[in-house]
Amino acid sequence: MEKQLEELKRSFCSDLERLSKPEDLEQLRIQYLGRKGRLTSILRQMGQIDPGERPRMGSLSNALKTFMEEELSRKIEDLGRREPAGEALDVTLPGRNVRRGSIHILNQVLFELQEIFLNLGFTIVSGPEVEDDYHNFEALNIPEHHPARDMQDTFYFSRDVLLRTHTSPVQIRVMETSDLPVRIIAPGKVYRCDSDVSHSPMFHQVEGLWVEEGISFAHLKGVLYEFIHILFGPDIPLRFRPSFFPFTEPSAEVDMGCISCKGRGCRVCKNSGWLEILGCGMVDPQVYGFVGIDPEQVTGFAFGLGVERVAMLKYAIDDIRLFFDNDVRFLSQFS
Repeated sequence: MEKQLEELKRSFCSDLERLSKPEDLEQLRIQYLGRKGRLTSILRQMGQIDPGERPRMGSLSNALKTFMEEELSRKIEDLGRREPAGEALDVTLPGRNVRRGSIHILNQVLFELQEIFLNLGFTIVSGPEVEDDYHNFEALNIPEHHPARDMQDTFYFSRDVLLRTHTSPVQIRVMETSDLPVRIIAPGKVYRCDSDVSHSPMFHQVEGLWVEEGISFAHLKGVLYEFIHILFGPDIPLRFRPSFFPFTEPSAEVDMGCISCKGRGCRVCKNSGWLEILGCGMVDPQVYGFVGIDPEQVTGFAFGLGVERVAMLKYAIDDIRLFFDNDVRFLSQFS
């Protein structure tokens, strides 16, 4: 084995001397010192030699390994000094600026919404994006003939499995498994078959739910007034318009005063002075029946808003597709 190590050293020195390119050094290192290199192959024979000789052979092997590593380092420095002046590294040059990324504008808005509701006492929960028909529709009091079930609105995998069309199924799952009171928001991605300047097949929602004894529409208005005033300013007026959602009764659409024209009328608000911001309502007693809650004992409210909608209003963005085009010129404005 000692002769093999001596022969290996002579062979290494000969190969190293012939090298003239820095890129060949790594290949030589692998050839001699790699996991399947020539030195490793010799060391595998250690178990076949006399036990009394093993310490000496081990010492010789380590010495040879150290020698090879030092010679490789010396060769790297030597080849670096031989490089033409035009290719040499000039350490006196100023460093290059590295372009830093930033948090996407939608995530920035989402984090802001979450922080507001956390400060209002809500808890953040999440649920599956691939949902079943029961949690996405039936338990939310959406009958089979409801337009929201049509194929042009919903991405179906099968009759009973689909991509969720809202984050309301999370509310059902929480009420099924949690003790009262429940005060949650459910942010996340949702999917619908729709695409134009104001709609995207995938977008983000934040839906809220508060179920407890004695909750009224006044509590709902108080939470939404506080939320809007923190997000857009204390002087923004709100109005509640009667509407219809299968899982709330009564239901309302919430409009806020136009932040562009301050209610005077402009192109953004279509000269109405108002901008639609979210939908809300008191939880329909029928929904409680699906989750085993007595509607005679508690009441609650729910609301939902689109993160893209909030971002478009907050930053005067007129095309939802800009959020997903990955155009650095657009995204860098919010870094």
